[in-house]
This record gives sequence, structure tokens and C-alpha cells, in this order.
Amino acid sequence: MRHIKNLFTFLLATLFLMACAKTDEHAHATEDASYTCPMHPQIVEGEPGSCPICGMDLVLVQKQKKEPETASAFTCPMHPQIVEDKAGSCPICGMDLVPVKKQSGKGEEVSIMLSGSQIQLGNITTQAVRQGQVGSSTVLTGRLVVDQTQADLISSRAAGRIERLYVKETGQPIRKGQPLYDLYSETLLTLEQEYLLALDQVKAFPGERQFASILDAAKRKLLLTGLTNAQVNRIARTRKLDARITFVAPSAGTVTEIASAEGIYVAEGSPLYRITRFSSIWVEAELYAQEADQVKVGTPVEVSVPGNAAPIKTRISFINPEFRQNSQVVVARAPIPNPQGRLIPGTQATMTLGAPVKQAMTLPLDAVIRDSKGAHVWVKIGENTFSPRRVELGEESANRVAISSGLQPRDTVVVTGAYLLYSEYVLKQGADPMAGHNH
Repeated sequence: MRHIKNLFTFLLATLFLMACAKTDEHAHATEDASYTCPMHPQIVEGEPGSCPICGMDLVLVQKQKKEPETASAFTCPMHPQIVEDKAGSCPICGMDLVPVKKQSGKGEEVSIMLSGSQIQLGNITTQAVRQGQVGSSTVLTGRLVVDQTQADLISSRAAGRIERLYVKETGQPIRKGQPLYDLYSETLLTLEQEYLLALDQVKAFPGERQFASILDAAKRKLLLTGLTNAQVNRIARTRKLDARITFVAPSAGTVTEIASAEGIYVAEGSPLYRITRFSSIWVEAELYAQEADQVKVGTPVEVSVPGNAAPIKTRISFINPEFRQNSQVVVARAPIPNPQGRLIPGTQATMTLGAPVKQAMTLPLDAVIRDSKGAHVWVKIGENTFSPRRVELGEESANRVAISSGLQPRDTVVVTGAYLLYSEYVLKQGADPMAGHNH
């Protein structure tokens, strides 16, 4: 009886130990398992049950054991150029940085492969490296001004009173011979009397050369005061003295200044009008002392004017021999033809000084990505596959840059969308593509 009791006790102990082992195994299995819906895999629960969407029983899914990552980096989803070694916030937008895996293989070539749709949406285009001319140019700020050699100042040839102004507004175009003003002048009346008297003397003594020379001198005086030949001939024909004389424009142009008014008494030589022709204008640019040595009379330049499609090629015609008052700048001037009058004085303009061009391997400026570590480009190494490459830059022009080293003549380089490739690589890899590259 005692033997049977001991055997029964042993069997109970064995069953208890087996139950504990199975419970522990079930607990570990539960910790490493989850339940999901076959129809809706986004439903993941930690215990059995039914799918809240379709009502199906959840099925057991074993969780994958997490392997500790050897290293990680953190980047901003909106600004992938921000890469940090620890979690934090983006210094640009303030978003939380997200973890990404760093590359572990140091000897592998860094590259990225895109799909055809990604290349099309990102406007990623390539171009073979080619030889071209490049040189740095100097751009000067200037403006268009009136060509002073094309301006006429009309002044009063005799003292008197302005009876009438026919042109009272600036900006009006006038033609040669158009009436400008009426002048009442006793001086002119005296000159008319002398001219008529000389005519009478010539008629009375037609053979006397002395009276003929007096008549010629009297007529010349009237012409020098601004009267036309037609006005002098009319005085001789009508023999009518008129103290109010109409003066006409000596040349065509645009009235840019009016210095008189009706009823004002003017002296001989007083300015009345300024007439300017805009068939030719000047462009003036300011040079600093360090730039003055680059410019000489005859230096070719290109002038760009807003609203004018193509640059205008011309040459420097004058350099001011002294600094402008209250500033340390020298003024350089170049003429510009303006036959149709489209260029307006006062308009801002830029004057570009050309530099000696050099032959070198060149790329568009947008193809080069620059950072604190240097410059690099993306080279196509396969079908839709691109790799970054460090380059050394040379001379730059307005839209191209010379490549001193880092590329071969047959390399195909990304010329548009290079920054998109850079951002895509940082987002996927979480690291600077040029980290550790010294070539």
C-alpha cells in the first residue's frame, strides 16, 4: 500500500512539472507571436480574437526576432540633407528626425538606382562631358544716359521779351523748321531797318561795291540772330518792319528742357530750350578702384538692358580720369546705337566685361553640388544607376563651370535633377553620399 502511494505521488509530481514547462513555453510563444487578419494584414493584435473589419478569426503570426542594429543615423523627412548621429529635431523645420540605417560596407561603390517613372518625374537628364570655353566675367552696374553730343541748346540771339511759346511741354518731338517762340526785340527792329536802308542804297547806286558789301553784312547780321533766309527775303519783299519775330527749331529732336515762359524778358544768350536726339545714347557704369585696371578705351563690352532680348555689343569710348565726387568710383562710358528710339535714358543696365576664355571640360552650373566638403557630380554608371563623384572646379562663366579633375572625357553626368538624386540617396541611406570619398 505504501509503495502504491509513493508511485502516485511521483506521477503527480511528473504531471506538475510537465504542465509548468508547457505553460512557460506557451508564455514564451505568446511573447514572440502576434495575431493578424488574412484579409486585412494591417490588423495586428497581441492575442486571439476576431477582425474588427470583416469578423474573421485572427491567425497566429510568429514575430521576427529583432537583431540589434550596429549603427543608425537620423534624418529629416523634409530636409534629407540634415543627417545626425542621434535623435533630435530638424534645425530647419523642427520636425522629429527619423532613424535610417547607415551603410556598413566601406569598400563598395556608392550608387543609387531609380525607376523610369522617378527619372521622368524628377526631370533627371544627362549629358556627356565635353570640351568648351569658359572664363570669369565682370558685371558692372550702370544706366543709360543722354548722349551729350546729340543735344542742342537753343538760346536767345537778342535781348527782348518772349511773346509766345509754341512748345510748352518737355518730351514733345519737334521737326526742323517748326516754330518755337515769338520774340519782341528792338534790337532786331534796328537790324531790319539797317537791312532795308542797305537795300535802298544798292538800288540807288547799283554799281558801287561798297554798298553791296554793306547790304551783305546787314543780311548776315539778321541770319546770325536766328532768322531764316525765307524770313529775310520776306522783309526785303514786303519792306515791312516787324519787332515780333518768330524763331524756328534749327534741328529735329525731342524737347528735354524748357527754360523760359511767356512774358519773360531775356538777355542775349539766355537759354530757352534744349533739344535732344535719341538716335544714339550712352551707357555709363561705375568702376571701383580694383576694377579700373581691367577697363581701357576700346575694351569690348556687352550691355544688357531690361526689355531688350539680346545683349548689345559695343566698346568703351571714355573713362573719367578722376573719381566721382564723394565716392571712390570711376565712370566708364560706351555709345549705343538707338535708331528706333526704343532705349530710354535713365534705364538701369549691366555692362559685362569679357575675360580671356580657356578650353576645358565644362558642365552646366546646375550639374555641380557644392557643400562644405567640396563639390561633386552624379555620374551615370549603368541603366538608371548613378554614382556621386568628387570633382575639382576651375573657372566659371555665367552658366558653365570648368572641371579640373575628377571626370573623364567620356563620362555621362546628370545635368538636371542632381539635387533630387542627392536627397533621394540621403533619405534611403541616411548618410552623405560623399562621406569618406577623397577622390
